[in-house]
Parts: sequence; structure tokens; C-alpha cells
Amino acid sequence: MLKTKDIAIMGAYVALLIGGQLALSGVSGVEIVTALLLCYSFVFGFFKGSIVATIFSILRCFIFGFNLNVIVLYLIYYNLFALFFGLLGKSFSPKFSLAKLIIVTICAILFTAFFTLLDDAITPLMYNFSKKATKVYFLSSLPIMLSQCICTAVSVPILFVPLSKIYYRFAK
Repeated sequence: MLKTKDIAIMGAYVALLIGGQLALSGVSGVEIVTALLLCYSFVFGFFKGSIVATIFSILRCFIFGFNLNVIVLYLIYYNLFALFFGLLGKSFSPKFSLAKLIIVTICAILFTAFFTLLDDAITPLMYNFSKKATKVYFLSSLPIMLSQCICTAVSVPILFVPLSKIYYRFAK
């Protein structure tokens, strides 16, 4: 059962995710949602992480539009993301270690690449792209995927330790 404190933190976190995405939406390939949701799911677990991921995936549509392929992509991706990092967080102690930071960062980079690849599968299927259009869509996504992976490789190591420390205090 969720407590009022949990619901308030989740609501504030969804707002933070949407605000972060909105603030950086004008810069192609730069995003903060990965680092933020990763830290939240890692500390608070899959259940709370998936609630935040689902609410974020739906509410962001009020700003960015209700595109079915994006809604499906976000609901699938961010819930898998919350599941993975929630379970990963359970397997580590709250104590900082360089090995933990490296593992989390590598996993975040792989998930970032997976986001683009999942989009490269969902969007052509939902819009019935031809084989040629699917190939063009895939190839045109690669530079953005690369810049997002670089962004993740920078943002996760910078934000993971301080955010996790703060969240572990809230989680108690």
C-alpha cells in the first residue's frame, strides 16, 4: 500500500521528468529522463518506478502530443527500464562503489540504444512503412542514438551518486 508521502514523491518526480524533458526538448539527442528515472527506480524499486514511468509516459502527451507509436514506445520502454533498474538496485547495497557506477552507466547506455532500436521497430510497424522507408528511418535514427548514448554516458555518472544518496534518505 502506498503512503501519502510515496504518492507525493511520485507526483513531484513525474513533474521533474516532464520538466526535464521539456527543458531539453529543443536540443536533439540531449535528454535527462534516463538518468533521473534510473536513479528513482534503482532506489525506490520496480513497483514505484513503473508507476512513475507509466504516469510520465501518459502525461507527457499533454505537452508533446498524443501519438500512438510514442505512447506505445514509452509505455513498453520505460516500464522495462523501471523493472530492470529496480531489480538491479535490489541487488546492490546503498553504499557507493566505482564498480556499481560503471555497471549502472553501461546498462543505461545499452538501454538508451535499445530505446532507439525499439522505436525503429514500433514506428515502421504502426505506420506500415515500406522496407525502404524502414531502412531510411533506421539509418536516420543512428546519429541521434549516438548523441543520446553520449549524453547518458555523461549524465548518469554525474547524477547517479548524488541523487541516489538523496533518494535513499527519502526511501527510509
